Amino acid sequence: MESSRTRCAGRRLASIALVGFALLPAFAAAQTKEPIKIGAVLALTGPGAGLGQAERNGILLAEKLINDKGGVKGRPIKVLIEDDGSKPDIAKGKAENLIFNEKVVAIIGPSLTASTGAVAAVTNAEGVPELALTGLGPQIELTYKSVYHLLPPQVLNAKAMLEYTTKSLKAKKVGVLHDSGYGQLVLNALQSQSSGYGIEFVAVEKFEVGATDVSTQAAKVRAANPEAVFVIATNPVPFRNARQMRIAQPIVSAIGSSSYQYVNGMGEFAHDIVFPEFVVGEDPLQHQTDFVNLYKAAYNALPKNYEAAGWDAVHILARALEKAGPDAGGEAIAKAIREPYKGVTATYNFAAPDMTGVELSSYVYSKLVNGKFTRLPFTTK
Repeated sequence: MESSRTRCAGRRLASIALVGFALLPAFAAAQTKEPIKIGAVLALTGPGAGLGQAERNGILLAEKLINDKGGVKGRPIKVLIEDDGSKPDIAKGKAENLIFNEKVVAIIGPSLTASTGAVAAVTNAEGVPELALTGLGPQIELTYKSVYHLLPPQVLNAKAMLEYTTKSLKAKKVGVLHDSGYGQLVLNALQSQSSGYGIEFVAVEKFEVGATDVSTQAAKVRAANPEAVFVIATNPVPFRNARQMRIAQPIVSAIGSSSYQYVNGMGEFAHDIVFPEFVVGEDPLQHQTDFVNLYKAAYNALPKNYEAAGWDAVHILARALEKAGPDAGGEAIAKAIREPYKGVTATYNFAAPDMTGVELSSYVYSKLVNGKFTRLPFTTK
């Protein structure tokens, strides 16, 4: 005799099938039309791969969902993803190919600040909208009319770090271990904001991007006896070396180090590190739950900030294309992007002076506990 459990399972499968059949007409219609091509230039290899690979996952998931729902105005979107190897010159060349040969309507990326600057010079000259997966970089970007950022400027990242350090840790003497790329940018912002928080940097040690051993620099930071340590890099090495050199003080990092690829590289030392960020997959905010569940179902993994930024970028472009029209020119698409947008990562206002509009209150704080992120109760206003 058929059990009630079997009957329930059958009903669930039937419901899923009905939802699938309901989507088929829109999906089939979209597939018969010319796709709208969007370009993406990401760091899939090289030092920035921990960011770019995560961004790619979010982009592809968004592309699939939008197309399953019928695309944009009945046309599918097609994201053409290129690897820049974490190098600005390659990023520029890949963007030029996407714009001039593939005729994409917009560019998503790059993943790294230097590459974003190189690509932005091209997109700005050609009037092609660009949704950069970085914060505001070179000041010249402020003159661009079609470049927008999915992550906040480094000044805001610096403020988020300083807020936690002074208000939660009650620390005033800080040591810094940073790389010569992303870490230098965040350090510059920290130094510009530190006086307002009463922070004294008792040791500042720099290492090259991609360095495989920074033990000497970590030892110098430890010798300065700081109350807290900032480790800022897109590389797990300095986090390992800091603990190996017996830095026992609390470590606070920036969002650029918060991907699971970097955390996995920290190994046994992925513990007691605090990140001001936006998405904690283990404990998402209410408006992030649907995205987190979709991502877990697709990849059997938890998403973080860069997966969410890739997802948001595609949806922002899809919304702009819905409004401007799939055959609209770059200026019309760029104008449509400028409207406020509540994304998974944060609430954006691309008309803001920093071309992002993210507020300090959008940050959440997490702490690594044995390689897993735990969302902290600390908030900013």
